Amino acid sequence: MTEPSLLPAAQMEGLALLPLASPCPRIPRARIARPPGRWAHLGCSPGPPTGPTHLQQRPLRLRPADCSHSRLSWADSLSMDGFWMEVERMQQRGGAKEEGSGGSGSQLLEGDAESQWLRDAGLSGLVGGLGSDGDHQRLLSTLTQTQVAAVCRRLDAYARSARRRHKPPIRDVRDIFGVFTSREVASENGDSGMKWTHSVASASPVGPTDPRGPQEQAGMEEVFNMDSAYSEQAAVLLQRTRPPPGGTCAWGKGSLPRFRIPKGRLGVTRIGDLSSRDLKKIPPLALIELTALYDILGLDLKRSKAGKWKGSDSGLFGVPLHSLLEADHRVLPSTQVPLLLQALLSCLEKRGLDTEGILRVPGSQARVKGLEQKLERDFYAGLVSWDKVHPNDASDLLKRFLRKLPAPLLTAEYLPAFAAVPNIPDLKQRLQALHLLVLLLPEPNRNTLKALLEFLRKVAAQEQHNKMTLWNVSTVMAPNLFLPRGRPPKLPKGEKQLAEGAAEVVCMMVQYQDLLWTVASFLVAQVRKLNDSNGRRPQLCDGGLKTWLRRTHVDRDKAGDGLEATPKVAKIQVTWPSMDLLQVPLNPSTRVTHILKLFAERLNPGSQPEDGSEDPGSILSDNTKQANFLVYEVGGNIGEHCLDPDAYLLDLYRANPHGEWVIRQSPT
Repeated sequence: MTEPSLLPAAQMEGLALLPLASPCPRIPRARIARPPGRWAHLGCSPGPPTGPTHLQQRPLRLRPADCSHSRLSWADSLSMDGFWMEVERMQQRGGAKEEGSGGSGSQLLEGDAESQWLRDAGLSGLVGGLGSDGDHQRLLSTLTQTQVAAVCRRLDAYARSARRRHKPPIRDVRDIFGVFTSREVASENGDSGMKWTHSVASASPVGPTDPRGPQEQAGMEEVFNMDSAYSEQAAVLLQRTRPPPGGTCAWGKGSLPRFRIPKGRLGVTRIGDLSSRDLKKIPPLALIELTALYDILGLDLKRSKAGKWKGSDSGLFGVPLHSLLEADHRVLPSTQVPLLLQALLSCLEKRGLDTEGILRVPGSQARVKGLEQKLERDFYAGLVSWDKVHPNDASDLLKRFLRKLPAPLLTAEYLPAFAAVPNIPDLKQRLQALHLLVLLLPEPNRNTLKALLEFLRKVAAQEQHNKMTLWNVSTVMAPNLFLPRGRPPKLPKGEKQLAEGAAEVVCMMVQYQDLLWTVASFLVAQVRKLNDSNGRRPQLCDGGLKTWLRRTHVDRDKAGDGLEATPKVAKIQVTWPSMDLLQVPLNPSTRVTHILKLFAERLNPGSQPEDGSEDPGSILSDNTKQANFLVYEVGGNIGEHCLDPDAYLLDLYRANPHGEWVIRQSPT
């Protein structure tokens, strides 16, 4: 079937197609009603009226003309026409009628924020005065100095609030962490807590001035270090660097920089590489780390109280993600992304990527409404003919699906934190914050966001055909992610910067999505320590956590001294085609990929010709077999971990000497 072309303007039911090859004319602001306080759900205040002078005076938004953060030039990136057009279109299509159909996240009261934070961080026992024994002591023992300081600050704040509100007192922070307070913890790291809360306006950006010009910096590849905690990196930079007056521009004009995650000896871990049991331990650690990073940057981690969002338990649109997935599992048990979203994205990828103005040009309201009703009725029966769906109608349905979710895709609790990311001046630290926020999302939300971002990247990659640059895509999609259901899509004139910041967040998530789905090495190391401490008997001591930590580290050092007992041969369990053992030399140069190569040779022993030459066909066959099998690390201080092919076996053994290695077929 030939790809349908865009209908002429006269046949678009009165909706004119804008020429996207040139900048769109700005919509008169009088056409959009914008009462004050529209962005209150993001924890933001309107501020003074917007104007060129106001843009130049904002201390937290380092956006000079030579510091572009998008693929477009600075002049083009200022265009927010796509955002305002989408907001107006949402309003015209009945967005205001949805007001009151759902709850909204409200700001937490004094004391409640710290109490909720401690619960989400896995330290709920400290709120009830249970002390730091058991699970809390194990979790605290895995934290870095900056993370411990963040916990101390929340305990101090909660204790002060509890005294004012006459709540039952919790144990003093000095009883939990020994004899040192949060400021003394900071001092042990070579700095004071007061300096860590240095204002962002005077400490931005945190990094040395690059002597190279803007043109040399554009398109450069930067190293994104995940081996050490982000808060520790920020603390070290803050100690070593005296920010120049007025700050410097970290990135040049032209394109966003590329970031590369250096592979350590243990390889890189993706979100899907960890077992569900270990993955559940990541959010509390990510929350503590994100809070520590914001403390050092002098920012408040804005979180809202999750409201009671009303939604139907049946149907496709306006249904919570978990309910939608439960219905999908009756059709396809293994699915992790709603089947409706997969169908919409598949339709757009097949026939919409080259359509000019895709996502921006609206579809027919009559057709979209009729298609929505047909999907509600016939989707699971497989009676929907996607070949007959116009791409613009499918893109409208995609945005409608996101808008009608009972709770925001980015969650009501962390939507303000996502919106506040552009307040961080340094681009790398923005990405660090975004990375931790993505790890905090519930699994259904994270998987759905991943599928959406992968599609948006494909749209931006076809900008020569569809005239949709990365910035165009971001401005159109931002209102659908940051204006949750239950609020009329109206924005006050004084909040243009907040709207632009939302588009920047979408732009960064699309551009750097591969980085966002990686579990940082320091978080994996903390999970290993947590699992290792769970296997030990809790130790009680009168000296507090500080003495307990010292004893624990001494025990680990003693355990790590026996490297002479490292075996010379690693035994790998094989689960297919038969239960067997594969013996591999265990030396500093042996990698996981060598295991897969030896296993492929065992499956195809006749692939080596008698003359010693390599048959290209057999090489292809071996590579295919290697791709069909994976090596897992099981047991010890990890539940189950799919290993990076570039990981080194000897280092893996030293990190987890009691674990086992197993070869399994790839689940895909």
